[in-house]
Amino acid sequence: FECIQFFNKLDVFFYICYSIVNNFKTSAMKKLMLLGIMMFSGVVFAQEIDHKYEIVDKNVKATYFYENGQVKQEGFYKDGKLHGKWVSYDVNGKKQSLGEYNNGVKTGKWFFWTDSNLNEVDYSDSRVALVKTWKQDALANRN
Repeated sequence: FECIQFFNKLDVFFYICYSIVNNFKTSAMKKLMLLGIMMFSGVVFAQEIDHKYEIVDKNVKATYFYENGQVKQEGFYKDGKLHGKWVSYDVNGKKQSLGEYNNGVKTGKWFFWTDSNLNEVDYSDSRVALVKTWKQDALANRN
């Protein structure tokens, strides 16, 4: 749905740009206007990026962003499934959770930070096996 919304916005934007450029009489003026529109569109649409994907080894590294540009979540996909280390951050860049997936299944120790506690959750086949909680005054820095 987001992809359709993005392309609808893009289609409308380029149709409007095409209409504006074709109203200019000289080709030099058309080129100048087209250059200005391209620069403007690069700034406008670059701000709408909310994720980035890149190939690392044989996996896809995914990074998701908040509107303010801070990283929201990052981790890996393998064969279309969550795999490996995943980390989530709050809007200010403080770590909220850290854990691992194995072929789409939560596994091992996961850590969840709040303002006052750290919760350690042990997963086995995506099921909670054990939960431990520590108070903030007994913890080291989470970042």
